[in-house]
Amino acid sequence: MNKRGALFLGLLSLINTPTEAVAMTREEIDGFLGKVGADNEYDPGKGIDWSVLPGPFYTPELKLGLGTAIAGVYRVDPNDHVTQNSSVSFTGFFSTSGALGLGMKNYTFFTGDEWRLFIDGSLAKIPTGFWGIGYSAAQGNEQKYTQQSFSLHPQIMRQVVGNLYAGLGWDLSTFDAKSIKDPHPGDNFSHYDAGGNTLSSGVTVNINFDSRDVITRPRHGQFFSAEYSLFDPAIGSDSHFTALQLQYNYYFPLNDQDVLAFDLWGRFARGDVPWDRLSEAGDDNRMRGYYQGRYRDNDVVSTQLEYRKKLNWRHGYVLWVGAGALGDTPKNLSDHPLLPTIGAGYRFEVKPDMNIRLDLGFGKESAGFYFQVAEAF
Repeated sequence: MNKRGALFLGLLSLINTPTEAVAMTREEIDGFLGKVGADNEYDPGKGIDWSVLPGPFYTPELKLGLGTAIAGVYRVDPNDHVTQNSSVSFTGFFSTSGALGLGMKNYTFFTGDEWRLFIDGSLAKIPTGFWGIGYSAAQGNEQKYTQQSFSLHPQIMRQVVGNLYAGLGWDLSTFDAKSIKDPHPGDNFSHYDAGGNTLSSGVTVNINFDSRDVITRPRHGQFFSAEYSLFDPAIGSDSHFTALQLQYNYYFPLNDQDVLAFDLWGRFARGDVPWDRLSEAGDDNRMRGYYQGRYRDNDVVSTQLEYRKKLNWRHGYVLWVGAGALGDTPKNLSDHPLLPTIGAGYRFEVKPDMNIRLDLGFGKESAGFYFQVAEAF
């Protein structure tokens, strides 16, 4: 089956709903979803108020698969009704390519939002491909291998004044390329010395300006982040390198139901950068629709504009358009054609300000269908 055929089946599984389900009232659907916690309400008496929902996906690297999202909403201080809700989400997936994975994302707000603890983590085994480094390499042939990876990135931030925060963190990842197909002296891995294990361990320093109303589904405000990471053998890393990641988001409410969301992002790596820690164009948040890891280099910059529409009841949809560029230095970002992305997504609210999202993105010669928790940015 080709990629578009698999993509069609993934979409068909969403719309091919039995007649009995279509005939159910909203109250009956709410009652059913309430049994798995997706009741669009937050009960502080539960400690962490959980929701569980499965959903299909198709991405160029994972193929057709099924994911499950477990999302929880909570407050560190149940009597604090001013600070936004904290949240934690776990995602698991398996796919027809043989891929398996687990992911975790946590946003915790303490003491009236004076302190913040954010944690990202993942564990995966994915049959995938490596094209090499740079735009030109991505136009050639891929070399197939199986990725075994682990990542953990905790950050603790303190309010400096108003919406300004400063913090420290740790960025740890391990990566192992297994079952490399047809290795030979001229292959992608040998040319870039990319085979074998890599261990990256780094200290991160970040500055954030955050006036968003809610992190998981912003309707208004701005967000700016500058994060500098230093990786070195003295703190456990295989090599010495640095990475600077910049992000700016602006959210403009058109009315109570419609929001325009803008995202500008860039990552710039220097030093002896392992091939798996180069900057990449394409994931489930940015440049949706691209094979993750096909386009990689020292520097990647991308931007996207998303229109978000809240419909009746708990439904909504988004439309987006964007583009990205990559190069070995910032001055070379314009040496190659821009990488376009366009797409649309469906939203279903499972908890207050917490959506399950299904996004269909199209890139250059590829497409992806994503199942995730919370907005892409």
